[in-house]
Formats: sequence, C-alpha cells, structure tokens
Amino acid sequence: MTEETPGFEEKPDVPSGASSDDAEPKAAAAPSEEEAAAPAGDVQQTAALTAQLDQVRTALNERTGDLQRLQAEYQNYRRRVERDRVTVKEVAAAGLLTELLPVLDDVGRAREHGELVGGFKSVAESLETIVAKLGLQQFGKEGEPFDPTIHEALMHSYAPDVTETTCVAILQPGYRIGERTIRPARVAVAEPQPGAAPAAAKEEKADDEESGGTEEV
Repeated sequence: MTEETPGFEEKPDVPSGASSDDAEPKAAAAPSEEEAAAPAGDVQQTAALTAQLDQVRTALNERTGDLQRLQAEYQNYRRRVERDRVTVKEVAAAGLLTELLPVLDDVGRAREHGELVGGFKSVAESLETIVAKLGLQQFGKEGEPFDPTIHEALMHSYAPDVTETTCVAILQPGYRIGERTIRPARVAVAEPQPGAAPAAAKEEKADDEESGGTEEV
C-alpha cells in the first residue's frame, strides 16, 4: 500500500503538448469590426429614411395648401363671373324695358279709360306678360307712406286725415327689376296740416274725455 503525500492534490491528466491554458474554457471572442459597425449603419439608414419621410410630408402639405388656395380662387372667380353675368343681364334688360315704359304707360291709361279692348287688349296683355318674365315689377299705391328713394313727388298738399307724408295719388307708376329701380313712382303727396293735432292724438283725447265724463264723483 502506498502512502499519500499530505497536501498533494491530483491534477487531471493533460495531454502532452498542450498547455494548461488550453484546458480552461475559452473566453468569448470579441466582436469583429463588421459586427460592431452593423448597428451604427442601421441607425444612419433609419435617420436618412426619417428625413426623407419628413421632406415628403412637407412637400405634400405645401401641395395641399396650394390646391386649397387654387380651389378657393376658383370658387371666388366663379362667384364673380356669376355676379357679373347677372349684373350685365339686369343692365341689358333695364335698358330695353326703359324704352318700353312709355308704351306700358299708354296701356295703363287705355285700361283706366276702358279703351283696352279687342286686338289691342290681346297685344297689351302679351306685352305685359313678356316684361313680367324679364323681371319688371310695377310699384306705387295710394295711401302708402312717401319714400323719397322710390317716389318722386310732383304735387304737394295738406290733409287733415294723414299723420305723415302720404302718397294720395299715383300719377305714374314706378318700375323696378329686382332691387334696381329703373323709374321712381311719380306721386301726389299730402302732409298733415301745420298746427293740427295728429288724428291719433285727437282720438286718444276724445277717448279720455269720454272716460272722464262717465266717471262717478
């Protein structure tokens, strides 16, 4: 029996020609230069794509803004053209109808005197229908308040039964096309008599006197 030497530890057999370092686990190999450069390249590529995307978005916003401005300009242009077209049409119609107003006045006088009969009546009614289709409107009625923007006063008088300047007679009717007055109504007007109490005030005073007379003392 052999005796073991104290403090001596057995070591694993090491093949000949191999150092002790080969027996230990090898440390992980350090990454190569290509592997280290790969993540940096991905970041740069992502940044470049993001920059391109921002440029595309900016260009798209600019083109969208240009399109919206162009559309707004086109809509304004269409409105101007339509407004001008209506104005030109009204001016042309007003010019034509102004020339026909004396004829319409003759028709009106003939109707008042009962002379609008026979073939003349048919022609007159056809003429009135045509001018109405062109937008001609007659205005001016007895009893309406006098408006200097649409009435032309040819005669003036005082009357006890009016409380304001009133058209008491239509000497010649007025005509308009839409909001455009092509001839004011020529009228005779009456004003309240100077110093006379308005009719409404007289009625109110009379009512007060009647109510006061019937009051019990």
